[in-house]
Amino acid sequence: MRIVKNGDVHVSVPIGYPKKLVDDFIAEHTEWIESARKRNAERVKGQDDFFSKLPLQTKAQAYDAIDRLDAIITPMVERNAEIMGVNPTVVYYKRLKSRWGACKYNDKSICFSIYLLLLPEWCIEHVVVHELCHLKVPNHSERFYKLMDTYFPRWREARKETRRLCQNKIQ
Repeated sequence: MRIVKNGDVHVSVPIGYPKKLVDDFIAEHTEWIESARKRNAERVKGQDDFFSKLPLQTKAQAYDAIDRLDAIITPMVERNAEIMGVNPTVVYYKRLKSRWGACKYNDKSICFSIYLLLLPEWCIEHVVVHELCHLKVPNHSERFYKLMDTYFPRWREARKETRRLCQNKIQ
């Protein structure tokens, strides 16, 4: 059983499992459900408060944000890609709230969240190195984290600081 972002309760059960047993299970856990919904609502409000710090209501604001972020990220990508021996085909930016970046391993493209502007530069660099590591290893395996340890030894600290700042669990 889990609570999804909108507060709905999702219960996974085997096919053919009696509905009455599912209903009884949910009824027995109403206190947990209400508590989880409250925690979820507080987390979502914290995220909304964090993301709203970056004004993106107009196209001009969005273009300005992209320009400012590109001025930070491009040198980071160039410097780290050379050190790591990788070469992304394209770097682009989107209004991602569920993750800080994304790498398409097959075409070697990298997307970064515009909301990285809300983080300190060392946390941004953590995300840059993370996505560049995905050009070598497409998953989060032990090999991937060894690369992170090699190329950005403070990645755990940066991830913790990022989560603290945005009260979010993305990436």
